[in-house]
Amino acid sequence: MAVPDDGASLLEVLRDRLGIRSVKDGCSPQGQCGCCTVLVDGSPRVSCVTPARRVRGREVTTPDGLDATRADRWAEAFCATGASQCGFCTPGIMVRLDSLSQKVGADGADRTQLDRALAAHLCRCTGWHTIHEAWDRFHDGTEPESNRDLAGATERATVESGGPQVVSPDMALGRGGFADDSAPPDALVAVLNPRGDWVVADSLIEARRLSGKVQGRRTTDDPAPPLALPDGSWTVCLRTSWVEPAYLETDASWCAPGGQPTTPLANGGAFGAKTVSEVEEVARRLADEHGRPVRVLLSREDTVRRGAKRPPIAAGLHQDGSGVLRVARTTGITEVIAAAAPDLLVEEVDVVGPPTSAAIRAAGWAEVAMLQAALAGEPLPVTAPNGAEARAVVSAAGIEVVVRCGRPLDEVVLRSYCIGAAHMAYSWVVSESLTVGPDGVPLDLTVRSFGIVGPAETPVVRVVIEPSDSHPVAGSDAVFAAVAAATWLHVGTPTDLPAGSPA
Repeated sequence: MAVPDDGASLLEVLRDRLGIRSVKDGCSPQGQCGCCTVLVDGSPRVSCVTPARRVRGREVTTPDGLDATRADRWAEAFCATGASQCGFCTPGIMVRLDSLSQKVGADGADRTQLDRALAAHLCRCTGWHTIHEAWDRFHDGTEPESNRDLAGATERATVESGGPQVVSPDMALGRGGFADDSAPPDALVAVLNPRGDWVVADSLIEARRLSGKVQGRRTTDDPAPPLALPDGSWTVCLRTSWVEPAYLETDASWCAPGGQPTTPLANGGAFGAKTVSEVEEVARRLADEHGRPVRVLLSREDTVRRGAKRPPIAAGLHQDGSGVLRVARTTGITEVIAAAAPDLLVEEVDVVGPPTSAAIRAAGWAEVAMLQAALAGEPLPVTAPNGAEARAVVSAAGIEVVVRCGRPLDEVVLRSYCIGAAHMAYSWVVSESLTVGPDGVPLDLTVRSFGIVGPAETPVVRVVIEPSDSHPVAGSDAVFAAVAAATWLHVGTPTDLPAGSPA
């Protein structure tokens, strides 16, 4: 296959010139999320930072090019263990794991080696443990599932994600119908320039060149909670920092003239962070203006600067549960907090910073659960607004979770979502932050600057599902709140988050 030597990355060649959409773009060209991993002469490479000219005359293997039998076994293993939810990161992970498996054999990799390989990737959904289990299943000779109700699994995944989601081995191979994957090859491409204007060109590489895209960086400035604590003599205080939702599939849409734009929520809910996204309307407008299909793509830096964030809070509570909770002004957040803690005075404060949303996972009521547990001095059962219940304990031995959220429908999927929520909550409390400048613009723009806990540092998560015959509701948000509270207790309830990892 011959392509022009015009400075394109291997990822741009694969996706935009050869139409190989199993190779995903999660941070290009940061080289930090692992979604675009391919094999070059059998060795894993992050294709978004690999110049195409460097692989001239070499063999490149994409997820689609893996040995078909092995790829099917990997996909079955990922599906059977819940190691893939949205399926955006897993094709790259499979490529790397297959390479490792070929090198070390079935029994050659221990957890340290496996976590070292996974450290090149970011998986925001699953909490890593199910990926360990997929590795084990691939190698232990377990027969493929034959009687699992994938329709029930799909229903549970859709309930948990808050958006349409399908469960099948194909999803683990990245065939989830993501917004940009279905765009016609002749579509124009629109990206943002540094001034916030949309630049349209015939190809992604040309659009980026015309936009003057500047590579995002990680700042050396220290993050700080943006809100001051309310005055008073409080029993318990909590201040949270800016954090990045860090969903892997950055906002994307495409539209034909006069048509309906594709949703950026094609196979997952992005933890509530894509509830409102500009890309659909922009795709519709630009397609009508240009009379051709147009792909609209946000870069990783764009999603950090423009995407919705969890509203930061600063709260002080008395022992009787009364007190004041300050929160960045956010539509609907006062009502959420008041429902969880009627005795709290909620003060919405104008904060210079990125946009916020009450739709972010458990925003407001998870913080209330943390404060209430701190007042009690022990983990408390958490009931989510939807009625789901969760209990959690965090100790040196790991994270113990009990969840009750109606008919399980599929325990593999429910467990996967609960493990992922537990990982996200633990990571949020101990290490996640986003530095925002005095002008309100985020300064941490790379995936590795968000502070997300990696596979080697993630505690063991054990989940007990208490089934009931009631209508199924999402349980993972209740788990997120319960684990956040238990983690904060475990690290000593310091006032400011992130709290730092336990000693």
